[in-house]
Amino acid sequence: MEHNTLNSTVSRLWDAEILPSLSELVTIPALSPAFDPNWAATGHLDDAAAHVSKWITARNLPGATVETVRLEGRTPLVMVDVPATPGAEDAGTVLLYGHLDKQPPVGGWGEGLGPWTPVLRDGRLYGRGAADDGYSGYAATAAIEAVRAGGGSHARCVILLETSEESGSPDLAPYLEHLRDRLGDVTLVVCLDSGGSDYSRLWLTTSLRGMVSVDVTVRVLDAGAHSGLASGIVPSSFRIMRTLLDRLENSTTGEVLLSAMNVDIPPHRIEEAKVSAAAAAGKAGTAFPLAAGTRPVVADDLELILNNSWRPTLSVIGASGMPEPLDAGNVLRPFTTLSLSFRLPPTAGATAALEQLKQALTTDVPYGAQVELTRSDLADGWDAPELAPWLRTTLDDVSTTVFDAPWGTVGLGGSIPFMGLLATTYPAAQFLVTGAVGSDSNIHVPDEWLHLSQAARVTTSVAHVLHSHATR
Repeated sequence: MEHNTLNSTVSRLWDAEILPSLSELVTIPALSPAFDPNWAATGHLDDAAAHVSKWITARNLPGATVETVRLEGRTPLVMVDVPATPGAEDAGTVLLYGHLDKQPPVGGWGEGLGPWTPVLRDGRLYGRGAADDGYSGYAATAAIEAVRAGGGSHARCVILLETSEESGSPDLAPYLEHLRDRLGDVTLVVCLDSGGSDYSRLWLTTSLRGMVSVDVTVRVLDAGAHSGLASGIVPSSFRIMRTLLDRLENSTTGEVLLSAMNVDIPPHRIEEAKVSAAAAAGKAGTAFPLAAGTRPVVADDLELILNNSWRPTLSVIGASGMPEPLDAGNVLRPFTTLSLSFRLPPTAGATAALEQLKQALTTDVPYGAQVELTRSDLADGWDAPELAPWLRTTLDDVSTTVFDAPWGTVGLGGSIPFMGLLATTYPAAQFLVTGAVGSDSNIHVPDEWLHLSQAARVTTSVAHVLHSHATR
């Protein structure tokens, strides 16, 4: 494969073709169904699918078909099927994954910026969905086109762009089952919904944490009572909640105490974390805008990386039963509700973790207070299979031909439901989970932005992987 032609093709596509269309995609408020229950009526998910499909169709890849697959009551899914180049027909199917649905806009965007207003500034494209991860379909298509332009080879490639990922991908499993026979023998999965610690190297995600969440309510009264009359007689629902939380987490260290949520970290993942910590020294504890005077949980980069990738954590993400301070009267409140979100190690069983959590919250409750658990949810994590020699060699090559630094690995603290689902469906496949997102790309929050040069480099790297996969 002629590398100069490949590189120039990717650069040209990003500058002249992708950026204008991706900017238009930003303007579409394609909220994920969890944030837009009327998504079918508003039509924004369909608009996003149609917009990207039109761009891909216009690329005129030989023999390619572009269709929007629809199951009754499900969000749309874009499927692009590109036949293999001559001689690579027996290499199986490469599945390239991304999503088009978006997080809600949220307030607080910077001056001149907005969720549906594409702004190009200092090599960054600002706007909701630019980085997470509207660019993925464009990058996957450009990688295929660049391989062909450079005279390289690729196996049959199927691009799947779903529209329910930000809601936990509830529609993806039915689509995968529906398309199982059409997808065939998937031997490589490329996911472009990830990233890494910086923009100087290719980052490979090797594990994803799972998740368990539940809303817990502690009730002590049928109605509020004057605190001067009831306190000391009626127990505080908040104090009981604190006692229950102490069963789950060491409030001093943040250590999660439930055995089902803890695993032994595999030694090779610890070694990978050491390399990542050395490659991005000092960045793990400075990646987020800490309030003045606030320190990270620990000072050691390695421990921070392991905390964020292989150790369980608890976040209290919501509360109810508490008035705003200015509205608070001298009342002993009847109940306290907290929304608890646990991130689990990649190999921990989410079902067992949820059952142990329920037992800890509802057994021997202080003072016999009522405890109600609602809105529980769970998702298993994912631990990548060992890299095949051909893939490791290719990653080494792109570290010098595309980047100027060795590739790195990251255990992602979040979850991508698609990965566990695909790993179960195609246990023999290799996985390349990567992307152009950094810890400061502001996904899910105001001022989301895509690093355009990194996105182009990731596109070029995927092209190299496609060629190596077809010729291995």
